[in-house]
Amino acid sequence: MNTNPTTAVIDPADTPFGLQSVCHTLRDANAKLERFAWLGDQLAVAEWTRVTEEAETVYEQPGHHTLSCYLDGGYRTERQKLPGRFGAPTRLCALPGDHESRWWVRGQMHFMHLYFLPEHFTQRAVRELDREPREVTLADRTYFEDARIASACQTLMDESWEDADGLLRANESAHEVLSLLLRSQGVSRPGGGLKGGLTVATRRRLRDYIDEHLSQPLTLGELADLACLSEYHLARMFRMSFGLPPAAWIAQQRIERARALLRTTSLPLAQVAAQCGYANASHFSHRFREAVGVAPMVYRQVVQAA
Repeated sequence: MNTNPTTAVIDPADTPFGLQSVCHTLRDANAKLERFAWLGDQLAVAEWTRVTEEAETVYEQPGHHTLSCYLDGGYRTERQKLPGRFGAPTRLCALPGDHESRWWVRGQMHFMHLYFLPEHFTQRAVRELDREPREVTLADRTYFEDARIASACQTLMDESWEDADGLLRANESAHEVLSLLLRSQGVSRPGGGLKGGLTVATRRRLRDYIDEHLSQPLTLGELADLACLSEYHLARMFRMSFGLPPAAWIAQQRIERARALLRTTSLPLAQVAAQCGYANASHFSHRFREAVGVAPMVYRQVVQAA
């Protein structure tokens, strides 16, 4: 997982995972890109303004999810399949990667977009919804209201995106937005029942066992024994049900626990390292910097000062 934040504004025309489509669509419709930044963790954020008498904008399966939050204006902008419903400050739109939509845009608009990959959105479903990532997708919602999401979006907009500390705080805000969005706008994926993967009981047993033993070394063999499967079948089915291979999932949980401890406690680094299953503070610092992009103490100073 690439989590190193970029400290400069990037031309979206040079970005991966389909952002070219959305950015070209908006630019062709006379929208002005005010700011753009990669926040790490495959998250991108953009601030846009637009003034037009009337124009049609079409989005066609961009491949990435988009959350839009109106900051100002938009009072005469409507989605063609929902005539008579208009935008306004703090109103939100959730646009899945496979969606297609047409909009009539009129007047002045100031809005932000948060861009993220479908798998980045759904991988947190195991912990936050007690569901498999492949069960969940983002709802297609137009002009819904959620005060907590809108507030977190405003916090994201208030951060500087041009320095490392600001980007780190913005990354934290973006993760909060995605967690809130998953809980309120995560819906069952169409297409019937799932095939393969772990049973619900086995998935929960493995998840809870990993949480309880993060401070200790964990092996594929003991997880396989817990699931009553061979190592080969456990590895294959774990990935189907968790969205990541066992080693990657465990590494991700260690980093998430470390982030929480650094954010909410004053424990010495050696104790944080021990509680998260790292051999020592040096090994922990190396892994944390590799995953998050900054040293643990820098992370603690930035997020606790926010």
